[in-house]
Amino acid sequence: MESVRIRPMAEDDLPGTERASAVTFLEGDRLTRRINEPEPEPRSAEASRRWIERMRFFLSIDPEGCWVAEDAGDIVGFAISQNRGPIWYLATYGVLPGRQGKGVGSRLLDTALAHADGRPGLFSSTVHPAATRRYRLAGFSLYPQMRMVGVVDRSTLPEVTGLHEGREEDQEWMDQLDHDLRGAGHGPDHSFMRKTLRLVVSRASGRPGYVYIDQDQGQPVLLAAAHPQTAQKLLWEALAASRGRTLVNCITSANHWAVDVGLTARLDIGQEGYLAVRDMTEPAPYLASGHFL
Repeated sequence: MESVRIRPMAEDDLPGTERASAVTFLEGDRLTRRINEPEPEPRSAEASRRWIERMRFFLSIDPEGCWVAEDAGDIVGFAISQNRGPIWYLATYGVLPGRQGKGVGSRLLDTALAHADGRPGLFSSTVHPAATRRYRLAGFSLYPQMRMVGVVDRSTLPEVTGLHEGREEDQEWMDQLDHDLRGAGHGPDHSFMRKTLRLVVSRASGRPGYVYIDQDQGQPVLLAAAHPQTAQKLLWEALAASRGRTLVNCITSANHWAVDVGLTARLDIGQEGYLAVRDMTEPAPYLASGHFL
């Protein structure tokens, strides 16, 4: 693998990195597909555009956390991580299927972890055996995650009160809530997500919370709350916005409040990778985002 070079990502790398990501994760989805699940489909043109938009944002905020593996001008791997104050997170990471098992992934992860500079960290992991072994050896605890999928039985939707559309001025208390749950605020991530997702909040005294909803996909993207009851109200609001098949993921065992909502809504439950955390506790009530954690 001497021909493979690990180097900082540049904006011109984004299209090639997106293609490598699409191939890598499609193959991973195919290998882990359950018999009763539909065949995974390639990433759509719109999803590819949104992926590039998110990675361009990360590159603009913390470029020193963004790396690619290059061989003869082709992107064969990538690791995009970010420092947010005292917390580090890995937004996405992968190596092309034909290049796995040859040390490229280890070199990329080591480079991204060097950027963490000892910070506590978290990310959402697949079940790939070699990858999970690498994460554990790097000092991460692996908390199994669940996901819930299906079409919401709309007859189960309760009347939800006390929620409001989010505003820019909510970010201060949202960052404080993030700090209480995961050790650091999302900071500029909130500004980016507000532009691309619907934000719904609870400003109840002592029980604040928020959820970002992808209105195109009809599913929650990131949810944080000070109390499980608030978290459930926010998740019900997100499910009410769903159209057709929806997904609630990144559910760890500390977040069974989400399982209760999903089962009541007649969603199907299954297992899905791990939430990897280092030098921090498992956040709850909290549903992490795959990219923004």
